[in-house]
Amino acid sequence: MIDDAHLAHGLAGDHLEPDWPPLTAEEVAVVVARIAALGSLVSIDWRSPRPLSAAAMATTSSGRVFVKRHHRSVRDAHALADEHRFADFLRTHGIPVPRILRDGWGTSVFIEGDWVFELHEPARGVDVYRDAFSWSPIGGVRHARAAGAMLARLHDVAEGFHARQRGTHILVARAEILASPDPLATIASQLPARPALAAYLGERDWRGEIAAAIAPWHAHAATALATQPPLWTHGDWHVSNLCWSGTDDDAHITDVLDFGLSAVTFALFDLATAIERNAIAWLEIGRGDIARHDLALAIVEGYRSVRALDVGQLQVLANLLPIVHLDFALSEVEYFEGITHRRDHADVAYHTFLRGHAAWFAGAHGEALLAAIRGIA
Repeated sequence: MIDDAHLAHGLAGDHLEPDWPPLTAEEVAVVVARIAALGSLVSIDWRSPRPLSAAAMATTSSGRVFVKRHHRSVRDAHALADEHRFADFLRTHGIPVPRILRDGWGTSVFIEGDWVFELHEPARGVDVYRDAFSWSPIGGVRHARAAGAMLARLHDVAEGFHARQRGTHILVARAEILASPDPLATIASQLPARPALAAYLGERDWRGEIAAAIAPWHAHAATALATQPPLWTHGDWHVSNLCWSGTDDDAHITDVLDFGLSAVTFALFDLATAIERNAIAWLEIGRGDIARHDLALAIVEGYRSVRALDVGQLQVLANLLPIVHLDFALSEVEYFEGITHRRDHADVAYHTFLRGHAAWFAGAHGEALLAAIRGIA
């Protein structure tokens, strides 16, 4: 059994006490017992440092299992079942996704009090980026190319999946605000149903601040965004959500993980998110020169090796990249303000993430990255 001491990834590349209590042997034993084929819990071997839920790798008398726990205010049974249906569809159509475990009645979501659990088979391969922070760049160009190609494969398969939009905005990468012809009006229309976000934004000139951050980019992208074909997308295509055949540069992807942010958006949204997550060292934003052009271009190159992108789509991709994070940044504000009650974290999501990332693209280094993407054609 591992030591009870456990820290989670912070928002500034640091380690903090987690917002959610670490998984205990007692609660894991209860949920493991819901699936007879797993036998009984033997040990908890590793706890994830990811901050937005609690997860662990455990050993049972029948083998290993990955256990993830959410608070019901973040994921209820219906919201989690949406993720599972999408992941199951991808798996059955050839995308390598760890199998979601079910009890004898076919249930994959297990509720214990205020907690909602899910269990998965362990991912195959090597979890090369297991300890990598979100927004930390890929280790090399060949991994970036492989990540881009796998994302394109996923999009090809996802075209056959049809389901309603996610029923929550909390920690989901949606794009209704982004794709709206009037993002500020769309935000305002959502606030009555999102009281925590309304409370936070109500304390500031959010219209002026958000308009200043996104208006230059949105004006160029709005028409094209409104016509993008809807598609269920991963929403968090960072290499920490991929497992590999080895640690070498020529390793291939063996499994795709974590569909927690998945939602109905569009393909270029997911590709822009992949660049934003993997090719820009946001945790060092004060340094200015934080973009890895080679990684960004390799992601696009890998994607195009599977799924064609014409000149117009590459232009849309570049125009989209500075604001692709808009909906999710507001989702994080809502989460930190209304669920974990961490105003300091909500401020980071609003000022550093939403406004700061967009502002970076207006500088010389951001413009250079966008020019490189536009120049691919």
